[in-house]
Amino acid sequence: MINKSKSSNLDFLNGDEAVAYGAKLCRPHVIPVYPITPQTIVVERISEFVANKLMDCEYIHVESEHSAMCAAMGASLVGARAFTATSSQGLAYMHEMLHYVSGSRFPIVMMNANRTLAAPWNIFGDQRDSLAQRDTGWIQVYVENGQEALDMIIQAYAIAEDDRVYTPVMVNIDGFVNTHTYELVDIPQQKDVDEFLPPFKSRNAIDFNHPRSFCMTASTEWNMEFRFQQQQAMDNAKKVIEEVDKKFGDKFGRYYGGLVEEYRCADAEVLLVGMGSIIGTIRIVVDKMRDMGLKVGLVKLRFYRPFPLEYFKGLSTRVKAMGIIDRDISFGYEGAVASDIKSALASSWFCSKVINFIAGIAGRDITKEHIEKMYNKLFSLTQGHDEKELQFIGLRW
Repeated sequence: MINKSKSSNLDFLNGDEAVAYGAKLCRPHVIPVYPITPQTIVVERISEFVANKLMDCEYIHVESEHSAMCAAMGASLVGARAFTATSSQGLAYMHEMLHYVSGSRFPIVMMNANRTLAAPWNIFGDQRDSLAQRDTGWIQVYVENGQEALDMIIQAYAIAEDDRVYTPVMVNIDGFVNTHTYELVDIPQQKDVDEFLPPFKSRNAIDFNHPRSFCMTASTEWNMEFRFQQQQAMDNAKKVIEEVDKKFGDKFGRYYGGLVEEYRCADAEVLLVGMGSIIGTIRIVVDKMRDMGLKVGLVKLRFYRPFPLEYFKGLSTRVKAMGIIDRDISFGYEGAVASDIKSALASSWFCSKVINFIAGIAGRDITKEHIEKMYNKLFSLTQGHDEKELQFIGLRW
């Protein structure tokens, strides 16, 4: 159900188009683009906005994803608000520049259409691409649907450009499941977004009256201090994310819960943790199993960086077992999300009551039956049965 704001328009959009509208409403000055499936529709729609004089910006078609991030950084360097979008191998190609952007503290916003990495080559979605970039210093948020995708582009700028943060934000949306699925999306009015997100006035741009160095070398004597400042900014972002979410909800009527969102967790005995499009399916299963008298719950992990460490530390005292759905795997160990949650629980006995479910790789369906199976395995664990800590769901053999 769409929570429509007081003055807005409902339109039937796919997730990519929702992102394009979100970017348009934020009035970026420069948009360097390089199309890659399943992100392409984003930059196509933005090109139409620009061609039809509905959007006033510099639209630059560059020769590669690496160049796209270089151009975005150059734009931010002179005080412009910049936006770009990519996916999968394109995000991997940007890897070098992601470090430059975050280390130089440029508040760029980028949409990533989650798609599996080669080889074997595949165009369908899992979250291996963005999770592989977790140490690049970018804030990462994972959205459930097209509405959240549009709204989070707007919120991402408010977070990134906050003086306490000044860190780039990557908005991740599951490829094809969300990028190409159509649904009703509430598009806010431009005047309301302008009130929520004021014009960008960079505090980190070239200024001949206040000369500074950018992207410079920092010796061993000082390099660690720069990294400490990046960590401080991520820590600050936790509070800013909560504040921006409340401010956005007060303005537009849609609250997302900040770092995490709970669903029917108050008295849950077992719960699943997930990110992205799978959340909608899990909600349906939770409701069904609740009707059967089973106390199950759902935690929607929205922000993977900064990681909600304190939240997960507290969660272990509330339930008997927890399952973590990873749409990726760190080969030789387990899923990245599971590793971080287990790390948060490291000082607790509860680690033995956690199952990591690997599912949905390269677009493989995660069905309602799969999710019921996960919950049943968690109940089995609470009854003293041995369950493997790492389980692959939906294998063909």
